[in-house]
Amino acid sequence: MYLPRSLISKLYSHLQNTRHPLSPPVLILVALEPDALCACRILARLLKHDYIPHKIQPVAGYNDLEKAGRELVVPMMESHGGSGGVVVCLGVGGMVDLGPLLGLEPEGEESPYSGVEVWVLDAHRPWNLANVFGGFPLEPVNQVSSSYKSRSPIGVSGGAIDRAYNSGRGGIVVFDDGDIEGDLTTERKAYLALLDMPDIEGQDDDDDNNSSEDDDDEDDGDFGNESAHAGQKRKSLNEDDSSDDDESRPRQRRRSNSSSSIVGSPTRPEPRGLLSIRDPGPILSSDPVEPPSGAQPLPAASARALRKRLLRMRRENETVLHQYYKMGSSFAEPISSMMYSLASELGRDDNDLLWLAIVGVTSMELYGRSSAGVAAPVRSGGSGKPSGWFGVRGARLRQLLRDEVRRLNPPEVANGKTVPENNGVIPTTARNPEDTGIRLSPEPKFLLIRHWSLYDSMLHSPYLFSRLKTWSEPGIKRLHKLLAKMGVSLAQCKQNYTHMDMLLKRELRAKLLKYGSLYNLDEMVPSVDTDGKDRAGAKDGWGFVRSWGWRATLSAQDVGVVIGALLEVGRHAQSLEAINPGPSQMTREMEDELELAAQGDEWITRFWEAYDALENIDALKAGLPTAQFLHRAIYRTGTSLINKKQIKHLRAFRMCVVKDGPDVALFTHPAALTKLALWIGEALAEQEKESHGKLSHGGRGTPLVVASLNEKRGVYVVVGTGGGGGPDAVFMNKATKQERQANKDAKTKKKEEARQAKEKIKQDKRAARRAAANDDDGDDDELETESEGSESSESEDDSDDDDAENDRSYGLNKFGNAFQEVVSETSARVRIDSFEHSVVEVKKEDLGGFLESLSMKAVVG
Repeated sequence: MYLPRSLISKLYSHLQNTRHPLSPPVLILVALEPDALCACRILARLLKHDYIPHKIQPVAGYNDLEKAGRELVVPMMESHGGSGGVVVCLGVGGMVDLGPLLGLEPEGEESPYSGVEVWVLDAHRPWNLANVFGGFPLEPVNQVSSSYKSRSPIGVSGGAIDRAYNSGRGGIVVFDDGDIEGDLTTERKAYLALLDMPDIEGQDDDDDNNSSEDDDDEDDGDFGNESAHAGQKRKSLNEDDSSDDDESRPRQRRRSNSSSSIVGSPTRPEPRGLLSIRDPGPILSSDPVEPPSGAQPLPAASARALRKRLLRMRRENETVLHQYYKMGSSFAEPISSMMYSLASELGRDDNDLLWLAIVGVTSMELYGRSSAGVAAPVRSGGSGKPSGWFGVRGARLRQLLRDEVRRLNPPEVANGKTVPENNGVIPTTARNPEDTGIRLSPEPKFLLIRHWSLYDSMLHSPYLFSRLKTWSEPGIKRLHKLLAKMGVSLAQCKQNYTHMDMLLKRELRAKLLKYGSLYNLDEMVPSVDTDGKDRAGAKDGWGFVRSWGWRATLSAQDVGVVIGALLEVGRHAQSLEAINPGPSQMTREMEDELELAAQGDEWITRFWEAYDALENIDALKAGLPTAQFLHRAIYRTGTSLINKKQIKHLRAFRMCVVKDGPDVALFTHPAALTKLALWIGEALAEQEKESHGKLSHGGRGTPLVVASLNEKRGVYVVVGTGGGGGPDAVFMNKATKQERQANKDAKTKKKEEARQAKEKIKQDKRAARRAAANDDDGDDDELETESEGSESSESEDDSDDDDAENDRSYGLNKFGNAFQEVVSETSARVRIDSFEHSVVEVKKEDLGGFLESLSMKAVVG
């Protein structure tokens, strides 16, 4: 079930009012990423304020999530001796069926959840629809209430929670950021229709063989082969090919508490070992529905037509859900922003929580997490249209944050006069020793400018890396020439930025604006209008800066970069120690399990370092060298890959492999490898624009696959980044949209002509049958006529839905789906444990075949 955005504080307010000293602590499961980390900090502050005990459990992947469910969540259930309680999932579990995964829907038990309520806040998309429109205990079956809708708890209608809902019985609650009610209307209708649809599998085979010749266009599909009865397990698509059959426990379907059909959701890859991935499509299963007692049986012909009609309706609804799951991955509103909205509704908003939300939102851009999935940004190039991270949606969110900064940080008043706001100078110090406020700043697209020299900050900027081509000697000369035009000597720009000449720092923004356009750097700094003031004081494109007295002044991007580096590298920037196998000879599988466990422990240790650094300015400053170390490595590796021409152009994407060099060990972490892929991807996009005048793949750029060798475990970490796009790309690319509209009109016209021709043939056949039929057949003919008319109307509606679906999936990252298809078709040993499904691990020996098969798949919508 889902909680509408308008009721975001409802469940927390209930938690406040029902807590007592003997209540179990709230369990927080949090992903190892900056956005989830910031959201966790906000929630912890709220819980501490209300004296609500809580426990934070970092979760590295699906394996850890399943372990947490087994060891922490299941003991909370009343049926297992617990007292119930609340589990909060931050950045985890939104794309999988959490009921079975956490052990809340045990096989054979009639009371799922047992008082455990799971709150899910996750920016990953697509949603798991079993969590969104299901995930609650049903009322008992009786003569009045037998359908799914009538057996929903009080206060839950069609999966949506309203004000009459009362917590206590448990369930899974997804916090809606507005997309569920705004965009999933079609999926909601299809899901709920399938829940109450009777099962007719096994009854239509003979009927299809004897059906009339005008039904030849019907396709039975493969759904019947996937159906299973309640309680049965579903076999992996290539379970026989798995190298770990003894460990493979195929995912159970979502258990039904009634005799009606129920639709499942994307299955996740097994978290243990290098296993194959199963089909993410819906799973249908139920027990046959008996007709009501006393009901008159339908004539055979009428019953056959009714079964055909129900089968068609079921397949159409299944298709809607399949299309949703196959659209590709994307990201919605950051969960730190959602958590700040909760604090605001509760009246708890302050500068500390606002800063955490700003850092969480800013970190999404650092990892390329956008409405197009993980993708390199597509810039507007001075066209004036929203560009970069999240496009229109991101621009609105950042403007809301700027408004909040102004509200909570009013301008200073001195001598009865208002002190003017920032006039374009990048702030590097606090205004006074007690200054802890947040300010708006015209941040350039440089990296750690306050903590590096101007030269190093520009050299290690991904924005300048792609546009000045600083991986090459001519690119370095262009950087030097730009600095010379600005009147900055190399000696001066290579000293720490805070020690540079004050006059130069004051004029830096104006000089960057003046000379940036000469080098294709129109977005290097926020622009201004001709009168020198930003539009209505909105300060579009300005960033955020906070001071901690005289101790430090950092931008939100600085904090996001440091927190990310602490999570990916660790404060000491050292690799894992080799594990001594001991006197007995260990198998490769045992060694891999130990290495994997040690890696997970190391990542969780880094989580706590980053968690402390968020509210400890000294710890945050201590992480600056780690961030610089990581980004030097990214620059070196990206430069080496491009200069050595190690980026290959395959059919569907470009590909490069990192397997040697001093920095290989750093890129065994998926997030660090993702940053490297984004650097290279943005550079490739700029090369395409220069050589061809436009981006490939309909203006989205070429997708990129980057693999990095983990020699100790004998696997490659593989990351697939899209070329950009997403919903905002349709808005930005009007030519593409016009072409799609023209294609849509042509298809509609052609389909209408085909429908009219087919309708004429059917009318002739019906007239012939009517002449030879008896009275009983007349009823059947009437039913078939009604069905045909409905089918025609539904077919037209489906055409419109398909076009809308195409717009929604345009440009989305489909690497997750492509990875699943490759593994189901090959014997490649693949493991996905990351909550980001465009990240996989592939056995060293299987990488070649894996990439070859992947090159034939559609990886971007």
